[in-house]
Amino acid sequence: MNGADTAWIMVALVLFMTLPGLALFYGGLVRARNVLSVFMQCFGIAALMSVLWLLLGYSIAFGGANGVWGGLGRVALLGVGPETLRGTLPVIAFFAFQMTFAVITPALILGAFVERVNFAFVMTFSGLWMLAVYAPVTHWIWGGGLMADGGIWGATGTRDFAGGIVVHETAALAALLLAVMIGPRRHRTTPPHSPGMVAMGAGMLWVGWFGFNGGSQLAADGGAAMAITVTHLSAAAASLSWAAWERIKFGRSSLVGIVTGTLAGILCQEAVVLIRERIGVDDTRDVFAVHGVGGIFGTVMIAVFGHGTWVAQLGALAVVGVYTLAVSWLLAKAVALVLPMRVDREAETNGLDLSTHGERAYDMNS
Repeated sequence: MNGADTAWIMVALVLFMTLPGLALFYGGLVRARNVLSVFMQCFGIAALMSVLWLLLGYSIAFGGANGVWGGLGRVALLGVGPETLRGTLPVIAFFAFQMTFAVITPALILGAFVERVNFAFVMTFSGLWMLAVYAPVTHWIWGGGLMADGGIWGATGTRDFAGGIVVHETAALAALLLAVMIGPRRHRTTPPHSPGMVAMGAGMLWVGWFGFNGGSQLAADGGAAMAITVTHLSAAAASLSWAAWERIKFGRSSLVGIVTGTLAGILCQEAVVLIRERIGVDDTRDVFAVHGVGGIFGTVMIAVFGHGTWVAQLGALAVVGVYTLAVSWLLAKAVALVLPMRVDREAETNGLDLSTHGERAYDMNS
């Protein structure tokens, strides 16, 4: 065990990205009468994914059964003690770090259908999706599975340092699919109720990304320092480029725009326009345009710059994409047989805070 590596992994703030970062970012973008429902969905997913990761998810992702799935050898951390190591890290520290990725990935999907989705459907679908999509894909690429070095692509496997495929492609494709299946909001043109809340959430995502990317080095070394530095500079440059492009196109730069740019860039901004206005899909918080386009573009650029092979990068995008869409569709259809995807018209009009959770974020009469 390396003490420095272990300490770094244990303080990497990936959970901070979901709670409260993503909750505030998504919450500020919805109508005032739906903000608590977004918080509830984020907290509910964080809790449920953590328990499922312990019971099954970690074993499926990082067990050693075969190249397709990890098996059940590590169910409930069977055989893992404080001194059990994975590389220079205690397995329990590695487990906890990876658990935060299993939390944020299904939480990202929420942005596609907030303000109209049934809470019970969200929780049930998200739990099944993490086990059936996220965990197997994690095993294929990060867990020594069929797309890792020496797998189906040959000696040089798929390169995915911090989730361009495992996190962002899977979440974005599932989000786009569900946005289509659930249908658009009835109050689609309502502006964000709290841009300030959005900005605070984006700032937390920015800081949390240091742990997300730097922690993915799994060591306290120069590689982690490089990842943190590049993450910060990328976010800064993307923020400026998004704001500048807004200025060129619309004559002004918005707060919501610049903080969305923190997570993406001009290519993703154009993807927002394509999906929202030209194709007409109500991916409410632009999950596919921001996370999917950004993650896919980064994965391709690894091959462009010669750090991975074209076959491994494009092949992984294709296989994971088809698998994610197929399984996500089957899960959504299966869950919808028992639980409705969408709330009724009255509940959506009145807002999910009151109709689903019996609470209000604000005193509407004050």
